[in-house]
Amino acid sequence: MNEHVHIKPLSIDITGMTCASCVLRVEKSLLKVPGVTSASVNLATERATVHGGDGDALLQAIAKAGYAGATTLEMHDHGGHHHHDEDAAILGRDVLIAGALTLPVFVLEMLGHLYMPIHMWLMSVVPQQVLWVAYFIATSIVLFGPGWRFFKVGIPALLRGAPEMNSLVALGAGAAYLYSVVATFAPQLLPEGTRYIYYEAAAVIVTLILVGRWLEALAKGRTGEAIQRLVREQAKTARVQRDGKAVELPIEQVVAGDVILVRPGEKIAVDGEIVDGSSHVDESMISGESLPVSKGVGAAVVGGTLNTSGSFSFRATKVGGDTMLAQIIRMVEEAQGGKLPIQGVVDKITLWFVPAVIALAILTFAIWTLFGPELAYTFGLVNAVAVLIIACPCAMGLATPTSIMVGTGRAAELGVLFRKSEALQQLRDAKVVAFDKTGTLTEGKPALTDLILDDDFEHDEVLALVAAVEARSEHPIAAAIVTAAEKAGLSLGTVTVFLSHSGNGVTARVDGRLVSVGSQRHLGHLDFSDFASAIEKLADEGKTPVFAAIDDKLAAAIVVADSIKPSSKAVIAALHAMGLKTVMISGDNRRTAEAIARQLGIDEVRAEVLPADKVATIKALRAFGVVAYVGDGINDAPALAEADIGIAVGTGTDAAIESADVVLLGGDLRGVLNALAVSRATMRNIWENLGWAFGYNVLLIPVAAGVLYPALGILLNPMIGAGAMALSSVFVVGNAQRLRAIKGVNP
Repeated sequence: MNEHVHIKPLSIDITGMTCASCVLRVEKSLLKVPGVTSASVNLATERATVHGGDGDALLQAIAKAGYAGATTLEMHDHGGHHHHDEDAAILGRDVLIAGALTLPVFVLEMLGHLYMPIHMWLMSVVPQQVLWVAYFIATSIVLFGPGWRFFKVGIPALLRGAPEMNSLVALGAGAAYLYSVVATFAPQLLPEGTRYIYYEAAAVIVTLILVGRWLEALAKGRTGEAIQRLVREQAKTARVQRDGKAVELPIEQVVAGDVILVRPGEKIAVDGEIVDGSSHVDESMISGESLPVSKGVGAAVVGGTLNTSGSFSFRATKVGGDTMLAQIIRMVEEAQGGKLPIQGVVDKITLWFVPAVIALAILTFAIWTLFGPELAYTFGLVNAVAVLIIACPCAMGLATPTSIMVGTGRAAELGVLFRKSEALQQLRDAKVVAFDKTGTLTEGKPALTDLILDDDFEHDEVLALVAAVEARSEHPIAAAIVTAAEKAGLSLGTVTVFLSHSGNGVTARVDGRLVSVGSQRHLGHLDFSDFASAIEKLADEGKTPVFAAIDDKLAAAIVVADSIKPSSKAVIAALHAMGLKTVMISGDNRRTAEAIARQLGIDEVRAEVLPADKVATIKALRAFGVVAYVGDGINDAPALAEADIGIAVGTGTDAAIESADVVLLGGDLRGVLNALAVSRATMRNIWENLGWAFGYNVLLIPVAAGVLYPALGILLNPMIGAGAMALSSVFVVGNAQRLRAIKGVNP
């Protein structure tokens, strides 16, 4: 088998694309390659993602379409580098050259038009033919030096019958230039009275469009800054224990199982688990949470995060492309390279846009030549050039992908990963947000929530005695009680006798005192009248207490429950403020589930739902509209896949994360609000860009053709058209940059 055949999607960097018509042309060429099942090309990232096909054949197809490609199998291996910086430097140099040569031509020619005495003085100092030849030399250098890129790409594309943006520039500037050359060196070929030059128009057109491309390249460079920042978070070296010594090694040489030493202020090299020491770690780069997190032995650490205080050693568990940071970079790049459903419509329109503009320019020239006023031939040329130059397919092509790049990058900085770019568009349309309960709305592990005491007993006394007994048990409730005692710093007594009454409770002697812990049935011989109101209140909250008796006297009602996450209630309230319906799906009994829903203010509860039935529940909720489902467990994977938008809490299982469209890093539910905020802001930004790009072309192309001339006497100078065209792309890319200012939601 050919070594270039890949099962994984192949990523190909493409150079030479300038507008949306290029995108669809490259996609069509790639889809014709045998074995290719799908191909997606992104103008903003200048990258194609291809499933199937031979690598060499794909590159040949790209070359045949008129572009250059280079494969990058592992997207994170190229370190997030892109050639926008290089483009910007080259374009900046060319803008200076073109500007220096264009300025004198423009100033001398335009001042002469605007103020006749200057024209007369210039003619008296320099003969017209000498001046025109000087203009010819300067303009030729501009067009065939810095401006040659437009002709080199645009003319072959035109000859292939696949014109694109460069073709429009080459045709417009070339027509103005050639007409001027004929007027300069063979004026007898032109009708009397039409022997004018348009060197300044040709030079200014090229210079202004170069300026636009340069500004666009600078802005595009900033567009990918989120990825660049993530890449920069990676540590370059690690202090690894080898043969009893600490050795500084490049990150590439670290292997799973290595023990790595981390000092205060150092970045953690790879993912792992602390085996010695403790510290506080700044994990803001993966979770968006600014406060450092306390870490001790057994705690997980993530590569790229910053150790702020103590020293510790950890064992590497994931290295290279398997680390969380590498996966984040890969997910963000994949989302940035993806397409929204709306982009397909835009691409189809823009494929026909350039040929339609060329046809309109020819029609403009013909109508003006046939029906125009005196010097109709000249009017026809100028207006046809204006039509070619003012059309801007690149703004249309950049409108969607640029916003996706910035939006998904900003989301990653806020701890939200859009694994699929389509989720950006779908999430904005969500009407229902359904939550799994355990581990999503709640902490996912039992904890002591209530200790209701009889008046004759002290809190710490009861907790210490009960914990001493429960330390002998493996039940989750027992573990929660012991953990609470440890957190309170209580010392546990010595247990001498221990009896387990299966399903009911336990009895033991602790430092000579008789301690019984269990259900009301287990302690049925005791008087529960003092606890009647507490039992009733707990039942209303969906909580079931266990009881403790000390020396055969009822001492306390103990409630161990899965406590609600601190942010859950505020998140639910914020979702309601956004106009969304909230639903909780739980396997718990209805009374418990409804009690938690009441505390959180959730609209609807679907209780006693088995994992296998969650998919059916999601389907039923579609009656209310687009459904987003938030979950974390292995049993949530089918529901996450079934929902219109699956949102996985990042502290959950790999299966849940792999099934999701959106991943919340760090497990904070506020990430749901951030995901919605980014989705809504990005889609609003895309519509602004599309409105500008299409509105600009629809309104100004007819003006360039001269439709306002009969009524108002207004014509559009091709130079103004070039400036407007250059600025339209800059506007689209610049508008997308506003998404970098999206603030994290903190209800």
